[in-house]
Amino acid sequence: MSLGGKLKDKLQDKKVLVTGVTGFVGEALLHRIIGELPGTTVVAIIRPKGSLTGTDRMAQLLRKDIFKPFYGEGTEHADAEALTAARIQVIDGDLADVPELPKDLDIVVHCAGDVSFDPPIHEAFTTNVLGTKSLLERIVETGRPVHYVHISTAYTAGRRRGAIPEAPVEHTVDWRTEAEAGMAMKARIEEQSRSAGMLAKFRKDAEKLHRRAGHLTAAADTERRRIEWVAKKLVETGTERARSLGWTDCYTFTKALGERVVEEFAGTLPTSIVRPAIIESAVQSPHPGWIEGFKMAEPLILAYGRGELPEFPASPDSVIEIIPVDHVVGAICAVMATEPELNKPEYYHIGSGARNPLTFEQLYAGVREYFSKHPFDLGERGAVRLPVWKFPGGDSVETMLRYGERAHKIADAVITRVPRGERTRKYARELDVQKRRLDFLRRYMDLYSEYAQAELQFIDDNVLALHNSLEGDDREKFACDTAVVDWQYYLQELHCPSVTESMRRLDVVRKKRNKALAESAGVLKKVEPNQESQVIAAFDMDGTLLSSNVIETYLWMRLPELDSPQRAGEIGQMLRRLPKLIAAERKDRGTFLRTIYRRYEGADLEELNQIVDEILAEHVLERLSGAAVRRIREHRAAGHKTILITGAVRPLTRPLEPLFDEIVAAELAVDDRGRCTGFLSGPPLVGESRAAWIKHHARQTNIDLSKSFAYADSHSDLPMLAAVGNPVAVSPDVSLFRAARAARWQIVDWKTPSTSSRLELPGVQRSGGLAR
Repeated sequence: MSLGGKLKDKLQDKKVLVTGVTGFVGEALLHRIIGELPGTTVVAIIRPKGSLTGTDRMAQLLRKDIFKPFYGEGTEHADAEALTAARIQVIDGDLADVPELPKDLDIVVHCAGDVSFDPPIHEAFTTNVLGTKSLLERIVETGRPVHYVHISTAYTAGRRRGAIPEAPVEHTVDWRTEAEAGMAMKARIEEQSRSAGMLAKFRKDAEKLHRRAGHLTAAADTERRRIEWVAKKLVETGTERARSLGWTDCYTFTKALGERVVEEFAGTLPTSIVRPAIIESAVQSPHPGWIEGFKMAEPLILAYGRGELPEFPASPDSVIEIIPVDHVVGAICAVMATEPELNKPEYYHIGSGARNPLTFEQLYAGVREYFSKHPFDLGERGAVRLPVWKFPGGDSVETMLRYGERAHKIADAVITRVPRGERTRKYARELDVQKRRLDFLRRYMDLYSEYAQAELQFIDDNVLALHNSLEGDDREKFACDTAVVDWQYYLQELHCPSVTESMRRLDVVRKKRNKALAESAGVLKKVEPNQESQVIAAFDMDGTLLSSNVIETYLWMRLPELDSPQRAGEIGQMLRRLPKLIAAERKDRGTFLRTIYRRYEGADLEELNQIVDEILAEHVLERLSGAAVRRIREHRAAGHKTILITGAVRPLTRPLEPLFDEIVAAELAVDDRGRCTGFLSGPPLVGESRAAWIKHHARQTNIDLSKSFAYADSHSDLPMLAAVGNPVAVSPDVSLFRAARAARWQIVDWKTPSTSSRLELPGVQRSGGLAR
């Protein structure tokens, strides 16, 4: 093969359309064309994004450091705008709707595509198959013999083994049939998600978690689960269809079908198909180690360096086909200068395994050596302890992962049922970290196990011939022979330093943030007066202001009016019913409260008030958190309206009346003799009804909820906390703790004074008499 001259001469005065110019390969290609092919003009199709036009996005791209040497002082172009005017033409467009193309194009390099290994099936077909077809149709409309350079992937070979030639992939799959079926999957899976059976499943799962918070909260979570299920099913469907036909995933499957589309146009357009392997950071250009974003290997390298990747499902002698991005771009530029014949598309594998293989064992050794010398710093815990890989095989790694997932599921079920407390929340936090790690491992094991165990050898004779045909210094400027790469130097001196640099910077920021958070832990946002509108501060009572619960407070109220045998009987009945009461509370807090309050039947309401005033008031105030009292007084001093909103019965709130402007509590219904009927005069305010009350109150009294506060401890209070701009989770249960962390709400721990004992029954002396 001979190119017959230098590339800058061969591509002089050529107009090259590049798709995907804002992507990793497209950006590197634009950089190379501007820097090394001065007579070549670029036409870039760029998708508008939000309020940014394609031109705006090109301007953003050219402000990156790698492009700054091409304009400004000492260059031909005063600024980025001048560079664009001289060398680049921008067209707003998208593969979903390809615009009309200039009529004077010479070459098209199609870099754009869905590069995710697990895209939803309809999106993969839209971009990789139908988008390619639309682009080719637009090229044909120009009426010119445009050289079409299609950037595919070496892994279109699928799940084959052995040597893979630079030739069409052998298969009989009809791309039109598959594209039609793939595009129909979106509507089909959407319809399936709305069936009675699926909706019932989503609803039951949501209610299991959110029933206490209320139906609307559960409904919102039901819809979230449905949407997530649709997205997951679209990915799974693409993966399974690909594997059923012999490909590793939907990405490689649709890229292979995209090649079939390209081959159909090869009788009209001179065609080249370029198949890079796993594209990673640069050896030389734009600069050593240059990379944009995370590619295939980076998440795994970073996870290993942080001690979070204990094993990998690869064979130690399997080859990982890594290729530096500048070698890919060099090959693309050389391919642009070739002149393929009609009906004879040319294929180019850009890989490393055929002549300079890098095995997984060598990759592991290089990465481990790098992190041994340059470990991530975990602060007080010191350097990360690096895992030692034994390469036990994919089945063993899968067994280990499943065991970890099962163990986590059991531990999580336990932690949500044990009594709340700082230690419980600490364990919950640790379980959440473990869950993120397990999810990470599951995702990447599922994605990469096929690649890790592949036994492919991509023959690259055409690319080697292309490299050897380069003349003079073009062999350096457009190098594409990976045989010259020293993999250990590349890994330890270029790639790993580059991909960890941003993480190390983030670690510095994270340490500062964590230090600030630790110093401010439990320190609430300062309360400020608001002159423009009224602000409320709503407080829950049980578990928030007091370390108490409904059963406790019921016994406080009920036992003092009973004699010793009656008290023993009442306590015994409550203990026997406790498991059922706990189950009822987890299912529906309103029903639970009604069940407890039925036991007030026959009690004299006035006598209950008297018991509170004479016996319980001191005990209630002793159980009151000092931090809570200080916070309430801060709000009152700032002119905020303080509201106690509780499911406790009204008499129990009497000792707290001096602290609040308004108290909303459960009202015990009485008969004409003033005795409790066992019912309430209205539904108890729990879950969403608290949020509804606050919103209604705000509408009536010019309250600015965005500046208001709410304090609560239970997951059932989630709607109330979400209704205000300053929610605070107080000594929360695990479910609320997790929700608060996810929403970045403040979390504080208000402790009960140590002088107060939960075993003490106010008004009941040890001898059995009444303390009056």
